[in-house]
Amino acid sequence: MKQVKLTVRSNEPIAKSVYKMTLTGDLSAVTAPGQFVNIQLDGLYLRRPISVCDCTDGVLTLIYKVVGKGTAQMAGMTGGEVLDVLTGLGNGYDLAKSGEEPLLLGGGVGVPPLYMLARKLREAGKKVTVILGFNAADEIFYEDEFRALGCETFVATADGSVGDKGFVTDVLKNHALSYSYFYTCGPEPMLRAVYNATNTSGQLSFEERMGCGFGACMGCSCKTKYGNKRICKDGPVLEKEEIIW
Repeated sequence: MKQVKLTVRSNEPIAKSVYKMTLTGDLSAVTAPGQFVNIQLDGLYLRRPISVCDCTDGVLTLIYKVVGKGTAQMAGMTGGEVLDVLTGLGNGYDLAKSGEEPLLLGGGVGVPPLYMLARKLREAGKKVTVILGFNAADEIFYEDEFRALGCETFVATADGSVGDKGFVTDVLKNHALSYSYFYTCGPEPMLRAVYNATNTSGQLSFEERMGCGFGACMGCSCKTKYGNKRICKDGPVLEKEEIIW
C-alpha cells in the first residue's frame, strides 16, 4: 500500500451513469490486475474504493458508476484536480494459474478490473474469452476495448437488447466455450452463479463495503474454508476452492 497524490488527467461519461477517469502520479504500488485504490473525497469520512481498470505508461484508469454522494462528487471532477489516494490495495489476480485458454466473466462495475487482466494475459500469448454482463444496451462499456486486445468477446443483457438475453452464465449455456480456467468479478449473486456454472478452478473477486481498505478495521471479513479473511487485504480475489457461500 502507498498513499500518494494523483492528478486527474481526464474524466468523462462512457455509458449510462458510468464514468472513466484517468490519473497520473506515483503508480509504483499498483502491481497486479484486480487490485483497487481508495480515494479520499472532501467532506466524506470514508474513502471510496474503486477497482483499477488499467495501469500502464504512467496512467491509471478507473471506471466507476455513480451510485451515491462519493461517486457523484467524482463525476464532477475535471482535469488538474489532485486526489489523495491509497494505491496498491488488495491481492489481485494470479495469472500463473490461467492455463492457455482463460475465461473472464464480468458483470456491470465488475467489468473494469478484467481489462488489465485481459491485457496481461494477451501479452503472455493466452487465448482469452470474455463475457460481459449488463442490464441494458445503454449500460454497456469496453466491449470494443476487449475486442481490440484480441479477446473473443460476448455480451449478455438482462433485457435482451444486445447479445444473449440473460446473464453471463446464460452465455455459458448458449455457446460451447472451451476454457482452461476462469476469472470473474461482479455482484455476489453473479459470482455464486458463475461458481456453480463453471467446470474448472478459478478466481472470484468480491465487492464488499469497506472501512479502512487495508486490513486494520476488520469490517470486511468473511469466512473461508481456510479461516477468516479480509476482503480488502487477503482479497478481494479468492480461489473457488476456498469459498463458503
